Amino acid sequence: MNISSSQKKPRVAWQAVFSLLMFAVMYLPILVLAFYSFNSSPYSATWQGFTLNWYNQLFSDERILLALKNSLIVAFSAVSISAVLGTLMAVGIARYQFPGKTLYRGVSYLPLIIPDIAIAVATLVFLAAFAIPLSLWTIVAAHVVFCLAYVALVVSSRLTNIDPHLEEAALDLGATPIQAFIQVLLPQLMPGIIAGCLLAFVLSLDDFLIASFTAGSGSNTLPMEIFSRIRTGVKPDINALSVILILISAIVAFIAELIRAFGENKG
Repeated sequence: MNISSSQKKPRVAWQAVFSLLMFAVMYLPILVLAFYSFNSSPYSATWQGFTLNWYNQLFSDERILLALKNSLIVAFSAVSISAVLGTLMAVGIARYQFPGKTLYRGVSYLPLIIPDIAIAVATLVFLAAFAIPLSLWTIVAAHVVFCLAYVALVVSSRLTNIDPHLEEAALDLGATPIQAFIQVLLPQLMPGIIAGCLLAFVLSLDDFLIASFTAGSGSNTLPMEIFSRIRTGVKPDINALSVILILISAIVAFIAELIRAFGENKG
C-alpha cells in the first residue's frame, strides 16, 4: 500500500486567500506611496533613484511646520476638553438614573454615525447664526463634538468591567461621592481614558472635512495643507509627509489598543 498516495494534499482555505486579498487591497497603496516617497524624481510616475531629500525638506518647509503646529494645537485642545467631558458623560450614563436617559444615550453617540459632512455643515451654520468668526478655535470646538463621543464610548466599555460595589464600599467607609470618584473610580478608568484620548487624537489630527469648513483665514491644519498642494499633482514631498502621518497614526492607535487591552486584563 502506497502511504504517500493515500495522504490528502493540503488545501489552502478560502479564508486565508480572502484575508491575503483583503490585506493587499488595504496596504498595497500604502506600500506604493512609501516606495515613491524615496523617489529622487520630482514626479511620482517615474523612478530615478533613491533619496531622502524629500523627508529633509519637510523639516525646513515653513508652511508645513505651521500647519503641523495648528494641527497639534487643535488635537491637544480638543482631546483635553473631550477627556473631561467624555469621562463625566460616560460615568453619568452608567451610574445614574434620570428621565430620558435612553434618549440622551442615543443622542450622545450620534456623532459616531453621522457623516462628517453633516457635522461640518451643521457647525458652520451654527457659527454663522451667532456671528462667531472662524478661527483655529472654531476648529477645536467642532472637533470636540466627535472626540467627545469617542472618548465616552471607550470609557463606557471600561466601566462595564468595573465592580460598582467598590464605590459603594468607599462611601460606606466615609468617603464623599467626589472622593470615591477621584480615589476609587478614576484610577480604574484611566486606561480607558488614555486609550480614548489617543484614538480621538489620531482622528482629530487626520481630520480634513470638518476642519476645512470651520477654519478661519490662516488657520490651515496639516490635512488642509496637503489637500491644497495635491491640486497640482502629487509630489514626492507629499508622499513623504503622508508616510509620516500614517506611521504616527498607526503607532498611536497601537499604543491605545495596548493600553485598553491591559486595562481590561487588569480589571
